[in-house]
Amino acid sequence: MKKFITVILAISMACFMLTGCAKKQTFDIALITDKGNIDDKSFNQGAWEGLDKFATDNNITHKYFKPEEANDAGYLAAIDQAVAAGAKVIVTPGFLFEVPVYQAQTKYPNVNFILLDGAPHTADYGTFKTEANVASVMYAEEQSGYLAGYAAVKDGYTKLGFMGGMAVPAVQAYGYGFLQGAEAAAAELGLADGSIAVTYHYTGDFAETDTNKASAKTMYQEGTEVIFACGGSVGKSVMAAATESSAKVIGVDVDQRYDSDTVITSAMKGLGSSVITVLESIYKNKSWETYSGKTTVFNAANNGVGLPTSVIGDANANAFDRFKSFDKTAYDTVYASLVSNAVAPIRTITIADATGVATAEELMTGLNLVKVAVQTR
Repeated sequence: MKKFITVILAISMACFMLTGCAKKQTFDIALITDKGNIDDKSFNQGAWEGLDKFATDNNITHKYFKPEEANDAGYLAAIDQAVAAGAKVIVTPGFLFEVPVYQAQTKYPNVNFILLDGAPHTADYGTFKTEANVASVMYAEEQSGYLAGYAAVKDGYTKLGFMGGMAVPAVQAYGYGFLQGAEAAAAELGLADGSIAVTYHYTGDFAETDTNKASAKTMYQEGTEVIFACGGSVGKSVMAAATESSAKVIGVDVDQRYDSDTVITSAMKGLGSSVITVLESIYKNKSWETYSGKTTVFNAANNGVGLPTSVIGDANANAFDRFKSFDKTAYDTVYASLVSNAVAPIRTITIADATGVATAEELMTGLNLVKVAVQTR
């Protein structure tokens, strides 16, 4: 009998231990990556760094999930996986999540979603609706692009290039701002009409390819001094071409100076800071209603866009050290004009082509360009 009891106790203990080992780990906050990784030097990394910092500082469990397939079904499956893992807040970085979040917001009404750079809608764009459990975050890319174009011309560059990925609203706005910033700087410098030459090009993708590298190299060979690379991994192609051409690059979305010595500055979105701000509304300020069920634009006024003003890991470093003369004082002055709304760059223009790709004439007329002469390809 005693032996029987001992066996039963042993079995019970084993079951208890197995149950403890098999207990599923849960995470309160999750990030779903798009087709990239959290070290992509773009949206995924910027969003993850903000999420990771907030969660770590506040001792909140967190994890990122990478979809098995880079499509609506794959993104929704990753959201399902995150919810199953206990996620109460899910951050989705980029417009690729607009349709999946539209579906998930009603499927998981008790989960809060932070959708960066997008608004929930159906696949056919027939219905746009942001439920109360979703915060849609947009950025004033035209302001960030403006700062980049202004800085480049103020620094003495007169032959500029723009290489956008696809002509989606965010990329368009970056480009339009870039042209307007160059125009403003040229006017302040008293340059002649048409003295700033800009080659304007959409690659049609967001990939690092030999074709995109060749396109950038051709621009440099034709005399372009600096290219605003505005298309995710397109930037890697441009940086490679710049290295071979001893030319310069302006990065996008996050500070890309760490990717290449050719990058003089970057037109940034405050991805990390905006994620932290919205997470604070949930976990600290109890003010989720400030962002829920609506679209909030992060701009210069709320520190949502800008050029880099510090160097990671070196508090004494000068973030403007790759410019020839443009400095922090000049930057603060132009930034203040955006904060006060004394300068309000145009975000959209009328375009005939359904693809969103503007002609040179549409760009120059729609953006009131005089000092800047644009050629498209």
